[in-house]
Amino acid sequence: MTITTDEQLEKLKAIGRICAVARDAMAAAMRPGMTTLELDEIGAKILAENGALSAPIITYDFPGHTCISVNEEIAHGIPGDRVLVEGDLVNIDISAEKDGVFADCGASYVLGLGDKRLEALCRDGKKAMWAGIRAVKAGAPLADIGDAIGKVARKGGYTLIRNLASHGVGDSLHDEPGEIPTWPDRSERRRIGNGLVFTIEPFLSLGGHSAEQMHEDDEWTLTAEPLAPCVQYEHTVVATPRGAVVVTLSA
Repeated sequence: MTITTDEQLEKLKAIGRICAVARDAMAAAMRPGMTTLELDEIGAKILAENGALSAPIITYDFPGHTCISVNEEIAHGIPGDRVLVEGDLVNIDISAEKDGVFADCGASYVLGLGDKRLEALCRDGKKAMWAGIRAVKAGAPLADIGDAIGKVARKGGYTLIRNLASHGVGDSLHDEPGEIPTWPDRSERRRIGNGLVFTIEPFLSLGGHSAEQMHEDDEWTLTAEPLAPCVQYEHTVVATPRGAVVVTLSA
């Protein structure tokens, strides 16, 4: 989607806020002993109450309203009977549609008291996302985003998952201009169009380089290869000459 009218922008902000409210409510409700299905139901209720539809369901027939990935899972985890325990690394990824407009956001959390390395990974994963967001400006090279994220990763001694990218969003869940690298990529020559709507979502890891299917009988859930902890932070943004407008904020 490329924003050309105030009406488009208001619709995008509306669904962006709904996604953010669901994400934050789920994060606040997480408790040891809760199943990921119970957590998913909280997000589903918020989407329904606000007249929004789960984007993974309506786009891909995904078996859950949200994606919840725990520990070794790094993306597209299916909500189910997995019980959360103290110290788990949990990623909540929310995408939804309302009035024909899609938004997408996500964040990772350590549940309760956990490994200090994971807490640092979360802190720096969020920092990497914001570095990418600050690189957004209409007319700037798209490659600036991956370069900015790469600087944060190098400084902290982290790796980046290089086959899960940012992407256009708005008219659909995965929209033009297609995938956008969240790692340094010299082959990326495109520039950021004014009004372009897309995600910034780096996957920062303690050693992983790519995402791979977890089990043959599970076509969704991904793990890092080599196996390593990984976090994802994601916002939907609109590019303007002044920088990025973030629409997936709850307040």
